[in-house]
Amino acid sequence: MDGGRVPPEAALQTIVRWIDRIADACAVAAAVFMVAATLIVVWMVAWRATGHSTYWEIELATYLIVAAVLVGSPFCLKTKGHIGVDLVSELLPAAGRVALGRVLSILGIAVCTYLAWKGLELTRDAFASGETSGSAWDPPRWPLFATMPLGLGLTALQYVAEMLRAPDDAAPAAPAVPTSGQGA
Repeated sequence: MDGGRVPPEAALQTIVRWIDRIADACAVAAAVFMVAATLIVVWMVAWRATGHSTYWEIELATYLIVAAVLVGSPFCLKTKGHIGVDLVSELLPAAGRVALGRVLSILGIAVCTYLAWKGLELTRDAFASGETSGSAWDPPRWPLFATMPLGLGLTALQYVAEMLRAPDDAAPAAPAVPTSGQGA
């Protein structure tokens, strides 16, 4: 008897599922940011159409859109929603595709980790110095900067999940777009 121990493969797939859930939560947060940015812009147009003036809405909408891109990045990777060039990988045998995928994941982890670290330094410095945007609204900059280490750190974690994912347990791919030879 194995004493109720979980096989390492099952434990790894449990970790992958948890990372995927974090990516799903990131997608929800990014969607909320985009809806909020859209509502702010619509409100701004309506408010200005009535002859009023404001000074904060464009900057806040921009902050929210940047946050949506960075925080939504792990979900984009999970669902393969990024732009990819498959020419080289399609010419390789299956083992070559797996090896190329691992190399690219390692590069992705390295780049995202580096940028997350630099973003953390930027956030820390902006917080410590009390840096603001300098606009009429003049919000602090650190909340915007904080989305960089958060989003890119979680994207690096999603790259780890992609490397650990069982081959038969692929994350859902983005919907296929019919080409001229497919569909109606």
